[in-house]
Amino acid sequence: MLKHLISSAAIGAACVTSASAHDLTKGGAKVSVVFDQPLPNVPGKSMKGVLVEYAPGQSSPAHTHPKSAFIYATVLEGAIRSQVNDGPIVTYKAGENFFEMPGDRHGVSANASDTQPMKLLAVFVVDSSETELTTITHR
Repeated sequence: MLKHLISSAAIGAACVTSASAHDLTKGGAKVSVVFDQPLPNVPGKSMKGVLVEYAPGQSSPAHTHPKSAFIYATVLEGAIRSQVNDGPIVTYKAGENFFEMPGDRHGVSANASDTQPMKLLAVFVVDSSETELTTITHR
């Protein structure tokens, strides 16, 4: 059921044409909310699709997401270097995916290439009241 729900959300997010974007850092990643839908069978929760785009060599600073957020991410293009909490730094390529549990810290998030762009779709299941999906952290 969850796999079907996530697949449906990813397809729906890819089809939405109106999106709002902002920069995570000064030269930052382009982050666009491409899907935002309350879950009718889970009051107070929403599914939000976020398209993250990194130029070659680009990265984001360490960050967290809302404590209510479960995140499933699929790399659409290129490759990303990622570290969640104190785990290993892993490179995920197009077609591969990973997840983050509520409260996880994303210590490394970087385009694995200095020549090719990277795009990923992150699908959040989060409290509907959450408006800030990313908070920069300092250690």
